[in-house]
Amino acid sequence: MNALQEISNMMNDTDKKAFIHYLSKKNKRKDVGNLELFNSLKTDDLNTKKNNLKDKKSVDAYHALRKRLYDSMIDFMANRSFENDTSQENAILRLIVVSRLFFEHQLTKTAFKCLAKAEEIALNIEHFSLLNEIYLTQIQFAHFNLSEPIEKLIKKFKANKKQLEYEEQLNLGYAVLRRELAAIHHEGRIVDFQSIIKNTIETHGISLKSGLTFKSLYQILFIANEYASINNNFSLIQPFVLKSYRFISKRTDLIDRHLYYHIYILYFIANFYFRNGQFTDSLLYLDLMSTELQKQSGKYYNRFCLRYFLLLAFNENYLGQSQKAIQIAEKALSSTKKADPNDTNDLRLMLIVFYIQQNTGRNASKEMAKLNHTDSWYEKKMGMDWTIKKCLVEILLHTQQENPELALSRIKSFKRRYKKYLLTVNEDRVVHYLLLVEQYVMKPEIIQTEKFQKTTEDFILAAQNGPKDILIMSFLSWLIAKVRRKTIYETTLLFTAS
Repeated sequence: MNALQEISNMMNDTDKKAFIHYLSKKNKRKDVGNLELFNSLKTDDLNTKKNNLKDKKSVDAYHALRKRLYDSMIDFMANRSFENDTSQENAILRLIVVSRLFFEHQLTKTAFKCLAKAEEIALNIEHFSLLNEIYLTQIQFAHFNLSEPIEKLIKKFKANKKQLEYEEQLNLGYAVLRRELAAIHHEGRIVDFQSIIKNTIETHGISLKSGLTFKSLYQILFIANEYASINNNFSLIQPFVLKSYRFISKRTDLIDRHLYYHIYILYFIANFYFRNGQFTDSLLYLDLMSTELQKQSGKYYNRFCLRYFLLLAFNENYLGQSQKAIQIAEKALSSTKKADPNDTNDLRLMLIVFYIQQNTGRNASKEMAKLNHTDSWYEKKMGMDWTIKKCLVEILLHTQQENPELALSRIKSFKRRYKKYLLTVNEDRVVHYLLLVEQYVMKPEIIQTEKFQKTTEDFILAAQNGPKDILIMSFLSWLIAKVRRKTIYETTLLFTAS
């Protein structure tokens, strides 16, 4: 998809009509062609138009037209965003700008009233960078208001500066760690992430004992959540979760002003409890998350709804409500439009696992067929860990569907692509697990031998003694169900409840 198409897809019908009007007013000639080119985006005629241009001169003119339309679309969207932005941040910016205009025209009383109003809003939403601008402006024009002690302004400025500097340091550290996580997930970079966290905190002077805001708590929980996911051990981040709960309990007056971060924090806490098998606690925070998603006319509903349904379905499934969980996942996938592809892929992979647990292979195969990109593509888009899980699920599905040739082919490609990486990151249990599955695929009757049963039971016992993660337990349950000749779902509930 090209850039013109991507921007066009962002526009709703009202935006498109407004943009056509914007172009019409901007055009000084009738033969410009930008309106025709924009209308062609609706029917995907761009490539056809390009292919119809034979000579170089026409091709150059076409590209020049595309460039002009692209620039016009950016200008329009920038202005449109600013016009439609009713956020508190935008309100503060407008008040700062208009106050400076009033100062230039000697309307000092009105200017200071604007700044006072901007300060009140900025304090409520803890926007330290905008507060910095407000205090600097107040100090700059303090000579117009001799009744206000300048020392009081300077004191407020310095106190806010400390908060701003802490936020900036946390933002820098967060950015560094996000880049490292991206390299781990999408490039398979092998690093000691625990040491990187420690060094980043020390380098940027980040103190987890300093005053938290909703934004800083979100950043800390994001990193903690990813760290736990990499280590498949969510008990590592319990201190962060408990601190989050205490923070939210004390700052209920600020929740609506920081709704975006509050929803994210509730999601992280719900995910923590789910991955540790504490389903009732997880559902409690999901209920809170559901309430928050309805606020401000459902402003953030589409952004978070699939994540909400993902965790809701997971919890219901492992509480023994498998059909309810499947219905939640199926409905979410069929009814949500313009969702984040990553969230859709997460939900679809989860649904495939549910189908496998219920031994409904035909449904699982239909959904797996929709995950039709290459492993390399998924590594870049979804991350290494997700792609490895997807490949393992596909192998188990082929095995359950009694397609040994496909299963063995997938096992071979998996080992060729991921074995070295898994051994390097000390995930040899995945390699060992796959070896047992491969032996079963090649010789199904081996499941009845005492040696294989003992080897499998010993491996499962050793894996259980390590860090417990609900998703890891689900993979192990599939194998032990085969050995014990029990249903997969029954065994899964037994293992995840223990």
